Amino acid sequence: MAEHKEEEPVAESMMDKISDKFHGGGGSSSSSSSDSDDDKKGSAAGVKAKIYRLFGREQPVHAVLGGGKPADLVLWRNKKISGGVLAGATAIWLLFEVMEYHLLTLVGHCLILSLATLFLWSNVCIFIHKSPPNIPEVKIPEDLTVNIALSLRHEINRGLFTLREIGHGRDLKKFLIVIGGLWVLSVLGSCCNFLTLSYIVFVVLYTVPVLYEKYDDKVDAFGEKAMIELKKYYAIFEEKVLSKIPKGALKNKKH
Repeated sequence: MAEHKEEEPVAESMMDKISDKFHGGGGSSSSSSSDSDDDKKGSAAGVKAKIYRLFGREQPVHAVLGGGKPADLVLWRNKKISGGVLAGATAIWLLFEVMEYHLLTLVGHCLILSLATLFLWSNVCIFIHKSPPNIPEVKIPEDLTVNIALSLRHEINRGLFTLREIGHGRDLKKFLIVIGGLWVLSVLGSCCNFLTLSYIVFVVLYTVPVLYEKYDDKVDAFGEKAMIELKKYYAIFEEKVLSKIPKGALKNKKH
C-alpha cells in the first residue's frame, strides 16, 4: 500500500511537467504567431503610408470631386449622359467656331422660331376650339437665391483674399507659381480665342479625372518622380537666385 501511495505523486508530477511543456509550447507558438501577425500588420501599414498620392490625395477620386451626381457625371458613371454632355459642348464649339455662327444671330433665330411656332399654335387652337398654349411662369425660391448670393459673395471674398496674400509676396514659391500660370494662360490666349480655350479646358477637366481614376497608380508613381525632380530644380533656383534677393528691408518693416 505504501508503494502505491509513493508512485501516485510521482505520476502526478510527471503529468504536470508534460502538461506544462505542452502549454508552454502552445503559449510560445501563439505569442510568436501574434508577433508575426503584428509585424505583418505593421509592415502593411508602413507600405500603405509610403504610397505617394498626387496632390496629397487621401480619398478616392469620386469623394475628392464632392460625390453625388456631378462626380458621377465627370467620372462617366453613366456613359450616355456624360457622352451627351460632351457631344453638346462639341456641337456648340463647332457651331460658333467652325461654322462661324454668332451668338446674337443664334438668339435672334431662336426667338423668331419660337414666336412663329407660338403664333401658329394659337391660331390653330382658335379653329379647333381648344385653349391656347399656356406659357409657364419662372418661379425661383427666395431662400435659394439668397443662398446662392451668399455663397458667391463668400467665394469672391476668398479669391480676393488669396490674391492679396499672393501679391504681398510672403510665400515666394506660390507667387512664382501663380505668375508662371498666368503667363502660360496669356500665351494660350494669344494662340486661340476665348471659346476655343474654354472648350479645351472643358474637355481636359471632363476627361482627365476619369483617366486618372483608371490609371491612378501609374500616374501617382510618375507624379512622385516629377515632384522629386521639381524640388531639385527649385532648390537650385532658390540657392542661385532667390537667396540673393535682399530681405532685410522687408524684415525691418515688419518689425
